[in-house]
Amino acid sequence: MEFLSVSHSSFLIAMSCVVAFVAGFTGLSLTRDLSEKPMLQKKVSIALAAIALGGGIWAMHFVAILGLKLPILFYYDAAITLVSVLSAILLVGAALILLHFADRTPLIISISGGIVGMGILVMHYIGMAGLELCQAVYTTSGVVYSSFVAIGLCVLAFWIAYGKRTNRNIVLGTICFAIAVCSVHFLAIAETNFVQEPDVAEFGPSMSNETLALGVIFFGFVIFGACLWVSVTYLVTPGSGSGRAETTPDPQPTNDLQIPCESDGAKIFVRSRDVLFVRADGHYTQIYTEDERLFCVWPFTMAIKRLLPHEFLQTHRSYLINPSRVVRFERNKDKGRCLFDGPDLPPAPVSRSKLKAIQDALASQDGAVRA
Repeated sequence: MEFLSVSHSSFLIAMSCVVAFVAGFTGLSLTRDLSEKPMLQKKVSIALAAIALGGGIWAMHFVAILGLKLPILFYYDAAITLVSVLSAILLVGAALILLHFADRTPLIISISGGIVGMGILVMHYIGMAGLELCQAVYTTSGVVYSSFVAIGLCVLAFWIAYGKRTNRNIVLGTICFAIAVCSVHFLAIAETNFVQEPDVAEFGPSMSNETLALGVIFFGFVIFGACLWVSVTYLVTPGSGSGRAETTPDPQPTNDLQIPCESDGAKIFVRSRDVLFVRADGHYTQIYTEDERLFCVWPFTMAIKRLLPHEFLQTHRSYLINPSRVVRFERNKDKGRCLFDGPDLPPAPVSRSKLKAIQDALASQDGAVRA
């Protein structure tokens, strides 16, 4: 079997890596703060993120393939090429559904990352099967190495991006995702040889490099445009509204944040001023008012991010309090607790590391502190 000589365009290799990064950043950014959004908006955001991530995997692959230089003329099967992109989008979509509609346990995050890794592999090898007039010949080592890299790096990327939904973690997860997509492609290609295939087994219509390039350019334009769109959310400072000058005062009171909660299967919103304290409950939180305890889909890290600017205080790794609703503070040696006015309300503990700061803060609350 005589293998064809292969070379690559350095420019298109670099551009394929840029496409992978932009697609990863767009997809992971689209899934931020979904717990606060209505169900329809949540589903639409997940669908768009799946298209961005899955389509980005496909676009990265074919930008790099457009840079593949062989001594013969070759084409692509349009139907197989379409199957490759749809496979990637569906698998990524399945992973995102698990992450956002199931309990986000370590196992779920790992499974989701593994599904995305499989999506990269499936897309790559289906896309390569679409080559016409030449055939890819794989090595066992190339398939094994690319598989380990795809699954391992995607699991790592999702652990980083979904461990804490901060801007920093999303960027780090994006970098890891882009490395996974690019590494899989180039590791697999490095171990792949090509032979001339005179017969064309047509599954769908043939497509030339020029036609494929038009499709990739169009999709790349959409991905880059979506990236610019989601990037705006990173530039808006907390509390600022769209189109509002920075010097314009916010008409909403600083202590009037609306907190999404659930009561008897219905979604309700509770004003932060009516909240006595917040307690972490696994991946979610419990909101305590004078009359009831409500379930909130916010993770405790989100509650901290949203409520600390509204004058709440963190007394413990699992508790946030509204200092204006504390009626009594009790200290017992190196620990403390905050008491509230309400029937059967448990106290909020104050850890030793936060004891002095909480006591000083409560001391300014018009006599709220009593030994």
